[in-house]
Amino acid sequence: MQSSLLKIGTRGSPLALAQAHEVRDRIAAAHGMPADGIEIVVISTSGDRILDRPLAEVGGKGLFTKEIEEALLDGGIDLAVHSSKDMPTELPSGLVLDHFLEREDVRDVFISRKATTLQDLPAGAVVGTASLRRQALVRRLRPDLDVVTYRGNVQSRLRKLDEGVVDATLLALAGLKRLGMADVATSIFDPVSFPPAVGQGAIGIETRAGDSRVGDLLQAIHDPATAKALVAERAFLAALDGSCRTPIAGHATISGDGLSLYGLILKSDGQTVHEDRIEGAAADAAAIGTELGLRLKERGGADFFADL
Repeated sequence: MQSSLLKIGTRGSPLALAQAHEVRDRIAAAHGMPADGIEIVVISTSGDRILDRPLAEVGGKGLFTKEIEEALLDGGIDLAVHSSKDMPTELPSGLVLDHFLEREDVRDVFISRKATTLQDLPAGAVVGTASLRRQALVRRLRPDLDVVTYRGNVQSRLRKLDEGVVDATLLALAGLKRLGMADVATSIFDPVSFPPAVGQGAIGIETRAGDSRVGDLLQAIHDPATAKALVAERAFLAALDGSCRTPIAGHATISGDGLSLYGLILKSDGQTVHEDRIEGAAADAAAIGTELGLRLKERGGADFFADL
């Protein structure tokens, strides 16, 4: 039996598998390799197993990456495919997140069987989402709604919606598109009034630092513009010490050699908000992100996230 040319590590949800298969197929096509020679290794993470508590209570974003990163460091896999928005800003020593596929749509969608848009929901309606950013943005726009923590993969969230556990939920359009399920969206949010999470819509590929064999293979499917945007967004998040405990939105866009970065921080009730935009050279993406993060951190003050 022929050994695998490459091993890709991923979580086992339908969306994670769809993303891993997209990376596998692109690598195979770019290098004339047989797709079945690239093995997809499913790794169960703590975040997948702990479904009864908010992530912020049990360890944050790292719960979706810890076991996968251990396999990467141990040599059990050659690369890991992630939703970039799930990635902590600090990675384990020896690992890098520096290859990205071209970014998908960054917008969030509203899904309900009882209303067409968030504004159409009746007062007191229950909106379920696991994201503190989405929770705070909903409360900002509709403080009269009941917002509850609501976890699980895309399919389980939709099933619970149909069962009436909540009246509406919110998901990333990029994930639905990758699953071929964009038609389940009742409506799509304007990213100006409902800005995305840092890294939303971008598939990130984590590797061992200095692994030139894997790096050379990935260079053919890497999108430099997405990488620059993610460098700015992740530097912004890092400057804010952002995690699953902090409602933060950030979105960078690239135009030619220029970069524009929007950032927003909210109190969990959505009623106190600080936002700003900064522009500069795409080559200075990290510095731009850091500057905007420090700017909003100063405006918010030391206790801005103290209620979390």
